[in-house]
Amino acid sequence: MKFLLPNCRLRFTAADLEFLASVLARGPGQHAALLGLLADDEASRDAVLDEEALLHALLERPACTAVSAPCYFYILVRHLLRRAGLADRRLADYVAAVLAEAGGGAPAQVSVQGRRRALGYVFEMVAALREVDRATAFFLCAHIGDRALFITGVFPEHLRHRTERRAAPPLEWFEQTGRAHYRAASGHRLAEKHDVRDVLADLAEAFAEVRRALNDLSERLVSLGDAAPPGIRPPAC
Repeated sequence: MKFLLPNCRLRFTAADLEFLASVLARGPGQHAALLGLLADDEASRDAVLDEEALLHALLERPACTAVSAPCYFYILVRHLLRRAGLADRRLADYVAAVLAEAGGGAPAQVSVQGRRRALGYVFEMVAALREVDRATAFFLCAHIGDRALFITGVFPEHLRHRTERRAAPPLEWFEQTGRAHYRAASGHRLAEKHDVRDVLADLAEAFAEVRRALNDLSERLVSLGDAAPPGIRPPAC
């Protein structure tokens, strides 16, 4: 079972660094210096990524950027979470990883040993927790949290429409479920091993705030003519 890590900032490509430098540099000399700094200095790169001009560049000319999904989503999520009072970079990195993972479509279904078919719905994943071992439970809890955050954050209107047709539980159920399972995952010994205890605990605590920040992201992209972040489709609920 695939497990996400807050590592978007470690997956930036050469094209990503070129984009950052092209937006922020004021001349050829500064462009070359910025590229060197971004490639070699992690702390400086983090400071550069907080520049407001990068957010505007992505939102105002999205079709003209050739950045990777990890870079694209980290910049958007980082700035929106900061505006929501959530300043931890690893939190932004993890949430960006949730979106980047779905960059090729809806989040993947989950295969659980002993089940003949993959699980696509959150309620199925919750039910499966009664049948799995403790290690699998950790990964499944984290995935439930990720799926609930993705659904409520990126596709709240799609979820409300399905709820009205009685085809899905309400948004509040997903929010409570996501919070509870992030909390359960944060308390597992494997959270310490993978160094995600704090970020999962923070997501459990601030689930509603993060969800609302992602709602803002979706609304901004819709206003630019995109129904969702690039390449992302509504998932099963």
